[in-house]
Amino acid sequence: MEPPEMIGSKVSGGQRGGWMSCLFIAASMIGFQLAAGGWMSNLIVYLTEEFNVKSIGAAQISSIISSWAFLAPVIGAILADSLFSCFSVILICSIVSLLGIILLFLTATIGSLKPTHCEIGWISCNNNTPSGIQFAVLYAGIALGAIGFGGLNSIIASFGAAQLENVNDRGSFFSWYFFILCSSSVISGTAIVYVEDNVSWAWGFGICVAANLVGIVIFLSRTQFYHQIRPRGSPFSRLAQVTVASIHKRKIILSSKSEDYYHGQDDDAANLLPSIPSPEFGFFNRAAIITEGDIKFDGSKAKPWSLSTVQEVEDLKTLIKIFPVWSTGILLSIPIAVQAGLMILQVLTMDRHLGPNFEIPAGSFTVVSFLSITIFLPVVNKFISPTWKKLTRRHPTSLQRIGAGHLLTVVSMAVSAMVESKRLNVAYSLHPPDKPASTTVPMSALWLLPQVALAGCGPAFHFPGHVEFYYQEFPASLKSTATAMNSVTIATAYYLSSGVLDVLKKNTPWLPDDVNSGRLDLVFWIFGGVVALNYCYFLGCSMSYRYRNLEQKDGSLEAEQN
Repeated sequence: MEPPEMIGSKVSGGQRGGWMSCLFIAASMIGFQLAAGGWMSNLIVYLTEEFNVKSIGAAQISSIISSWAFLAPVIGAILADSLFSCFSVILICSIVSLLGIILLFLTATIGSLKPTHCEIGWISCNNNTPSGIQFAVLYAGIALGAIGFGGLNSIIASFGAAQLENVNDRGSFFSWYFFILCSSSVISGTAIVYVEDNVSWAWGFGICVAANLVGIVIFLSRTQFYHQIRPRGSPFSRLAQVTVASIHKRKIILSSKSEDYYHGQDDDAANLLPSIPSPEFGFFNRAAIITEGDIKFDGSKAKPWSLSTVQEVEDLKTLIKIFPVWSTGILLSIPIAVQAGLMILQVLTMDRHLGPNFEIPAGSFTVVSFLSITIFLPVVNKFISPTWKKLTRRHPTSLQRIGAGHLLTVVSMAVSAMVESKRLNVAYSLHPPDKPASTTVPMSALWLLPQVALAGCGPAFHFPGHVEFYYQEFPASLKSTATAMNSVTIATAYYLSSGVLDVLKKNTPWLPDDVNSGRLDLVFWIFGGVVALNYCYFLGCSMSYRYRNLEQKDGSLEAEQN
């Protein structure tokens, strides 16, 4: 596969210049995340209170926006890898996001862009339905904001990692990237939401506009020093060409001679490749076999859909080998999504008071998970990883970090099940299971803090581990797509978790409307078992996986078996 073209330059100082660029990228990401989190976190409240949208409709709109935010990174990554550079896509998406938030700001400040305020609260007023223009401006702002932020969200991680030459430094960057995401989410989900609820929506959205604008300014301020990559055509079409060429040449007998395979016109790149394709998935090797009429006199391809280079064949094989590891991420994320949803149901039935006058909002318990990730990521980076290196004389690999995340998730699910068993025992002591009552259980909601904290510790290992693994192992022409894989995993997991809960609700008595008469503890135990079995599956995948090239601190390349 033809290597991408390097443009721009790195500031003198090597890795120091790379880290300085990463610092500017991270600072801009703080602005983007604060802006997006500030309006996304409180969208349902804004729709119901200011636009008189029914609560169920607002929840459905919020779900649609979430799906857009998860799918947009994939679209942005494809554009970055195929047509534009990462820098261009980030800049365009940040401007799109800014335009969306500005529209939301206008709906909060211009009276004619929103309906008359409904005094009934969460109940919609039939005579105060927004006009078509009001809905058009509102939905345009929401769509632009979600698509813009989603498009840059994962690409900016790939762009930051591209500034660094050392694989261990890239692993550290991904950890700090997730630290910034989570800490910014905590700030936007508390401070900015507080301004929106207690000061005004105009001030809240105004802060979001300012944060996004500052992010753009910071990002552009180091433009001349960024290390950029300009793609040369679509790598996806080249991968498709490998499949088509393999089918077209399926009757050709494989050769063991190097001269029978096409290595492209780049002699330097060809020297870095094996003389013949690897024997794994040998069917695709036929795509690189040279037959009559495949090559022009100048050595270029005469028929792109009938001939592929050895590099393109090996790139496709790499993606096939990565797929089992990626699938373990879906099976890991489904229980996490289920746990997050059921935790809110638990909180609503428990005593949330801190003292006689203050009650913790149920939604604030999700912030604890982000806080846990925010606190634990530096612990992993500054203590656990260096300790591991001292003991083993090696940095922990990305797959090892993912495995640790699996184990912590198993523990989190087990703790969730045990706490729920205790909660049910307290509920049953007041009201027998056959005569339930939807009342608050006299048990502090603080009992949930251990499981919520553990729910954050696991992702502190496996989220950065997954991104680092994909970025390291994906072909060079698909680095942006690599960092978007986590978004695909999470989106798929949330969709599947909804379906799994629906199946359990229809076929078991464990998930009634009144959770005090249900058996959430059994649900947690089952999903804990799923995570444990998935961990065994992951071990099999990781033990059989052979890394491509692991870059060491001295800059050398070393193939390493996991």
